[in-house]
Amino acid sequence: MPSYDPDNIFAKILAGDIPSVKVFENDDCIAIMDVFPQTEGHCLVIPRAPSRNILDADPASLAATVPHVQKLAKAVKSALGADGIRVMQFNETPSGQTVFHLHWHVMPIYEGQSLGAHAGGGMADTAKLEVLAEKIRAAL
Repeated sequence: MPSYDPDNIFAKILAGDIPSVKVFENDDCIAIMDVFPQTEGHCLVIPRAPSRNILDADPASLAATVPHVQKLAKAVKSALGADGIRVMQFNETPSGQTVFHLHWHVMPIYEGQSLGAHAGGGMADTAKLEVLAEKIRAAL
C-alpha cells in the first residue's frame, strides 16, 4: 500500500490551510459539509490521526471516531428530515476512494430522490452549506 501523503486535501483542512464548513470538531475528528454533495446535507467525518484509509488506521483512532459518525448520522437525519442515512467509507482507488485520508460519508437519503454523482453538480454554494450545517449543529 502506498504511504500516507500529508499534503492531501483533508490534511490541509485539518491544519486550517483550506477553509471548510464545519459541523463540529474535537480532539479526535472533524465533521464538515461535503463541497461536492451527492445529496442535500452530505457530510464527512475525518479523523485527525493520519491514515490513508481503514486498512492502515490505528484501531484506537477508529474507536474514537466511529461514535462521532453515529452521532452525526442521527443529527443529520433529525435536522434535515431524511428518510434514511447512508454511511459509506472507501478504501483505495478501485473501491472509489479519491482522497487518501480516512473519512466517512454521512448522506441523508430522501424517499424518491436519487443520489447525484460525486462532483457531478459542481461545487456547492458555501452559504447554502452553512445553512444546512447550522441545522445539523442545532440537532447535535
